[in-house]
Amino acid sequence: MVISTNMSAQVASRNLAESSSLLSRSLARLSSGSKLNSPEDDAAGLAVSTRFEAQVSRLGAAVSNLNNAVSYTQTQDGFLGKVSKALDRMSELAVLSQDVTKTNSDRSMYDAEFQTLGSYVRDIATKDFNGVSLFDGTTRAVTTDGEGNSFGMTGFNLSGGAYASGVSGDITTTTSAFTALGNVKSAIVSLTTDRATIGANLSRINYTTDQLGVLKTNLNSSDSRIKDVDVAEESTNYAKYNILVQAGTAMLAQANSQPQGALRLLG
Repeated sequence: MVISTNMSAQVASRNLAESSSLLSRSLARLSSGSKLNSPEDDAAGLAVSTRFEAQVSRLGAAVSNLNNAVSYTQTQDGFLGKVSKALDRMSELAVLSQDVTKTNSDRSMYDAEFQTLGSYVRDIATKDFNGVSLFDGTTRAVTTDGEGNSFGMTGFNLSGGAYASGVSGDITTTTSAFTALGNVKSAIVSLTTDRATIGANLSRINYTTDQLGVLKTNLNSSDSRIKDVDVAEESTNYAKYNILVQAGTAMLAQANSQPQGALRLLG
């Protein structure tokens, strides 16, 4: 029996320190809900989890871009729907002006409405969405993922081609009305093609949005498996470490009292 070196107390103290450290770690996990409260908990897991979180954030931004592209495209289609009605009426007026029972004075009244509708279509060609032109014919690069990849969303030009010809004529005579009708019909054909293209653009955007939603869900699930704590398992560990700390504290007190026996021998 020795007094100067109490090995039992040293062993008990080391075990108590280890149990206390494990108890603190278990408490931190339960209070935070995460297994990764420090890089030492799982260095590789922390690295992977950090990359997952960054990718999920980028996917969220990509989905936001796609949603804005949907709004942009729907606005285009809304305006083109109005253009369709205007062109329909202009074609009707062009046919009415070819009535042989009408005088040129009558046709001038038809032409007044025809010109007003043409001006309306030309005005729509200048509209924009948040400062971005809707109908300048530019192909827009729409984000498709969190890495910055994109696809070209076809643009539409209401200021040129068949549209320009369709709204620039007059119907003041039967001859000009016949010519104007042919031009308006060509504009209507272009319009139907453009609206079909808008439908294709929307379909592509919606499929891409759904795809990113699935990917984001799977990444969140993978990240959860890496960092989220299993509360049932960790609660069991916490109870175990708590008992070990209490037992270690009691045993350290017992170990520290052993030298008292040696002192009694001296007495």
